[in-house]
Amino acid sequence: MITEIAIIDVKPDAGDEFAAAYARAHELLATTPGCLSARMLRSEESPDRFIGVVEWESKQHHLDHFRGTERYPAYAALLGPFLAAPPRVEHFDAL
Repeated sequence: MITEIAIIDVKPDAGDEFAAAYARAHELLATTPGCLSARMLRSEESPDRFIGVVEWESKQHHLDHFRGTERYPAYAALLGPFLAAPPRVEHFDAL
């Protein structure tokens, strides 16, 4: 299993709109083959900052079944208008 962490900063005062867009986009991510769980966290101190946490069977599942398909452009189209900058995304292994 691999955990994908995305640090997401949205445009000033766009946090509520981003959260609403994620509610629609979540299904595209959560129903991807190899996706074990997906959730979005919102900072209490910085309401325009989010952390996406997705557990995948493997990094290849993420790359082949989400990033390498039509799912990713559809997901990005829903969330992209609210981004202040590209998200920082990394994959982590449990110790």
